[in-house]
Amino acid sequence: MNLKKIFAPVVCANILAMCLFVVLVIAGFWYGTKVYTRHGEVIQVPDVTRMHHSNAALLLEQHELIAVVSDSGYNRNLAPGRVLMQQPHPGAEVKAGRKVYLTINSTSGPTLTIPDIADNCDVYEAEIRLRTMGFKIGPKEYAEGDKDWVLGVKCRGREVRAGERVPADAPIVLIVGNSLSEDEKWAEDSLSGADGVEVEYEFEPETEW
Repeated sequence: MNLKKIFAPVVCANILAMCLFVVLVIAGFWYGTKVYTRHGEVIQVPDVTRMHHSNAALLLEQHELIAVVSDSGYNRNLAPGRVLMQQPHPGAEVKAGRKVYLTINSTSGPTLTIPDIADNCDVYEAEIRLRTMGFKIGPKEYAEGDKDWVLGVKCRGREVRAGERVPADAPIVLIVGNSLSEDEKWAEDSLSGADGVEVEYEFEPETEW
């Protein structure tokens, strides 16, 4: 084997260039990974709750974080579009580029569907059904009709029908009959005269045969 050919200047230069290229690739990969992951660098998540979501997104962007609207809720004491909750929570330490999930206050609260109870059941059954569905029940209103029979349903001062959606936090008012039913009237009439005077019944003693 000719050692002069192996250690010729051109061959040595090629080997050196290849070694230098490998070192540069490894160094570039290591540096790029460090920059991408921001190794050792953390950012404190700012508090964006109660801020409008557009302002919250801008503030998070200034902190190299990404705002993501993930859910909505309802708080009557807060204006629509405001941030109700955030995750990660304020003060958490995260890396740059982390997504911050925001829950935004909606324009209206949750609603419930009025069941078919008007002229379909008595007040006791209606109250059980409404409470089971999550409704709040307000004071009853009374009208001419069969006693304890549900004649109608009101919400916020107006009458509502079955299938209509109403705010879940609005009390439901049941319009209930306060008169005797036909059967009760017949039973009452049978115990009193037509003019309202009680009738005394005399019974003859049984005859022994």
